[in-house]
Amino acid sequence: MGLHPLEFSESYLDSPSFREKVKAHEAELDKTNRFIKELYKDGKNLINATKQLAMAQRKFAQCLGEFQFEYIGDAKTDDERCIDESLQEFSSFLRNLEDQRELMMRNITETLMKPLEKFRKEQLGSAKAERKKYEKETEKYYSSLEKLLNMSSKKKEPQLQEADGQVETNRQHFQELSLEYVCKLQEIQERKKFECVEPMLAFFQTVFTFYHQGYELAKDFDHYKRALQINIQNTRSRFEATRSEVYELMKKIKDSPQEYRQTSPITSEGYLYVQEKRPPPFGSSWVKRYCTFVKEQKILHMATYDHRSGGKIGETESVMLKSCVRKTTDVLDRRFCLDIETTDRPGTVVTVQALSEDDHKFWMQAMGGREPVSPLHMQSIDTQLDEVGFSFVKNSINAIEKRGINDQGLFRVVGVSSKVQKLLSLMMDEKSSEVDLSVSDEWDVKTITSALKLYLRSLPEPLMTYGLYKEFIIPAKSGSPEARLQAIHCLVHKLPEKNRLVLGLLMNHLANVAANSKQNLMTMANLGVVFGPTLMRSEEETVAAIMDLKFQNIVVEILIEHVNSRKAKAMYPCEAEHDSELSFQVGAIFHDVTVSREPGWLEGELEGKRGLIPENYVELL
Repeated sequence: MGLHPLEFSESYLDSPSFREKVKAHEAELDKTNRFIKELYKDGKNLINATKQLAMAQRKFAQCLGEFQFEYIGDAKTDDERCIDESLQEFSSFLRNLEDQRELMMRNITETLMKPLEKFRKEQLGSAKAERKKYEKETEKYYSSLEKLLNMSSKKKEPQLQEADGQVETNRQHFQELSLEYVCKLQEIQERKKFECVEPMLAFFQTVFTFYHQGYELAKDFDHYKRALQINIQNTRSRFEATRSEVYELMKKIKDSPQEYRQTSPITSEGYLYVQEKRPPPFGSSWVKRYCTFVKEQKILHMATYDHRSGGKIGETESVMLKSCVRKTTDVLDRRFCLDIETTDRPGTVVTVQALSEDDHKFWMQAMGGREPVSPLHMQSIDTQLDEVGFSFVKNSINAIEKRGINDQGLFRVVGVSSKVQKLLSLMMDEKSSEVDLSVSDEWDVKTITSALKLYLRSLPEPLMTYGLYKEFIIPAKSGSPEARLQAIHCLVHKLPEKNRLVLGLLMNHLANVAANSKQNLMTMANLGVVFGPTLMRSEEETVAAIMDLKFQNIVVEILIEHVNSRKAKAMYPCEAEHDSELSFQVGAIFHDVTVSREPGWLEGELEGKRGLIPENYVELL
């Protein structure tokens, strides 16, 4: 059952049941007041959220309207033009939609928020004020009544009559106010039904109007949408038709890049690394420059440009070419180099490095390059992986470890080319190969290290062989560190016996060098850079082989890093020379390997027997 009606006659009686009915009406108005306040708060949040949405949509529309597609070539197709203009159309559609949304928000404020708040303040607020007056008059009337009833009957008659008159006045005033309050309560109860719901109806009408406007905009947009879909489909079809041709052309260029290199009969262009010499102790550096050679005038323009610096073009230097000579790796430990002699700077030679063997040939042909004249001491030396070579490797390692293990830049700092050639020629001669480099003052450490590298580079085949080159590179490119290590160790066992012997000597030495990296600055990574191309290389010099340089370095790093562990596998066969030495075959596994007191020997356990193992005949895992 709903609220009980408040009878005017009951206000005269002011019975307890009447008071309970009044409280029920008051509680209902309080609930209505709370409901309108909460609804007003939620409405404000809705309006604010919608305003935020409108701002985001307008910003999105602005972003669409400001962007334009760039096209390839000097003209657009009709389809491309329509696609390009589509973003402005999308932007315009969104702006129109947001205009309608903004109008809706204004209408909601006027038709819902303000009427509800007005009803709450004027009607519910006035009822609250009347309630306070009613409660005040109730207290006043009943207080005066109790005071009258407590008066002594012995009071004089005029005093009693005056008190009776005062109470009667309070009673009449209380009853009149009670009638007005009862009327007000029932009036508001009835009024709220339409004054609360009517704004709601206006709110939904406003929302429906907004969505209807959106529907009308969508209908107007439909024709443009269909035309744009045709433009997009046409553009996609042309893309699919031309893509196969583009890929075919790209494949041809990849297969024969030099045939498709863009050149003109007037100029040749491309990147070269230019050597910039600095005063000691800074040495020299290599700077990438974009070079343009004007053939008729023989002028080489070199512009500094580094992609990593944001792609800014630096200063351009120009030199007039006098001659161009190929620079050999014996003179400079870098491939694809050229020496350019200039006419405007007599006596000045500019050394540049091409990007690959094909690029080197391209620049040689463009600038009329010629081969260098080889002096007698620069003639090729017959180096072989034989006893003489093995003796030279051990001699060099012994000298380096005794005289220069802590020299900064060990193996990176190169010796004088003529002295390096002379030393290597001397050591390859069986008659003079017995020279002890560890006590010879004639040869400095950098000459010895350069001669050792030159020996390894000059072998008929790299130490790690052409045949196993690709197999060594594959694990370096993928797999976990453990899988790489296992694969590389297996490949080491495939090397010829003499190759493994020299490799074992060299890796133990490089591990010692790396152990002193705090002094010599030659970490395993630095040694990998130096010895990667020296110990392994592809049989053909290609761009792909150049890209594999970093993986060559990784292979050498792995060999150096894992040369001194506690477990060893036989790399080279050995027959016992005395009682304490273990006899073993290739692949035998030793356990509990420790350093022996005897230099050059290890102690290990094999099949329950413990004995000595030649240090350079096993691979330490």
